[in-house]
Amino acid sequence: MKRTVLIGILSLLLTLPACAPTREETARLTVVCTTYPIYLFTSSLTQGVDGVAVERLDTGSTSCLHDYTLSMADMKKLERANIIAVNGAGLEEFLEDALAATDARVIDCSLGVELLENLSHHHDEDGEDGHDHGHWDPHYWMDPENARIMLENLRNHLVIMDADYAAEYEKNARLSDETLRSCQGRIQDVWDEYSSQLEERPRLITFHDGFQYFARAFDMELLASIEEEAGSEASAHEIVEITELVREYHIPAIFTEVSGSDATAKAIGRETGCGVYQLDMVMSGEGRGVEDYERAIDQNLRTVAEVLK
Repeated sequence: MKRTVLIGILSLLLTLPACAPTREETARLTVVCTTYPIYLFTSSLTQGVDGVAVERLDTGSTSCLHDYTLSMADMKKLERANIIAVNGAGLEEFLEDALAATDARVIDCSLGVELLENLSHHHDEDGEDGHDHGHWDPHYWMDPENARIMLENLRNHLVIMDADYAAEYEKNARLSDETLRSCQGRIQDVWDEYSSQLEERPRLITFHDGFQYFARAFDMELLASIEEEAGSEASAHEIVEITELVREYHIPAIFTEVSGSDATAKAIGRETGCGVYQLDMVMSGEGRGVEDYERAIDQNLRTVAEVLK
């Protein structure tokens, strides 16, 4: 009887379809990206290249990565990574221990980028920085020209690390750069059309200090920037400062980040009558290429132009 049951079970197992190998099992090269923009650019560069898996850490729902803690899923991704592509400029402090222990090649996408000083306004009573984010502002991807530098840094490493497929990476790099330049020109044309209708240089007040690269790229003046985080809300002094600027310059709108807090901005809006709108820091999304990055920048510009006009 037992022999008959065993034979039946074995027969059933043989008729079941074999389990498909997971992406981790089939990938010969795994690239782990620390931010969404890097993920978009790497995905474009590796499109169609056989055996390459591109993953990203689960940082998309976090507006500020300085206090981010690696999850178990993140650590598993890092363990199987052949390449870890980082933003650099001090953004990934949470990765210091992991990077020190890994054998993976690390790509710093900030190489060659002209970094701007951090605009953090958080200070304690002694004048020291109460929430130190480092000397440099790491949100440089908000300037499309810097996106092209990031793309080049990624390509330079991929063609060395995976030399047998260098021609495919080079081809994808050319196409991606052409897409970035084309979209950049189209966005600039749209912005020029809108900005020509403004009486003076656009002025921005934002609730994320990373928008200074975006402002510089399109010749806007960043009047003030406050980065609000959980447990680090704007002070009474900062609220008064922003309120006075809105009234002095007759600012029609102030801007928050899509994943950030808007409580203070709305309070200032009620006090001054200015509108509150959202801009995208391109920190999260479901995109798979450079077109998704440019789409976000384009929408930011259209939002600013429509509001200020």
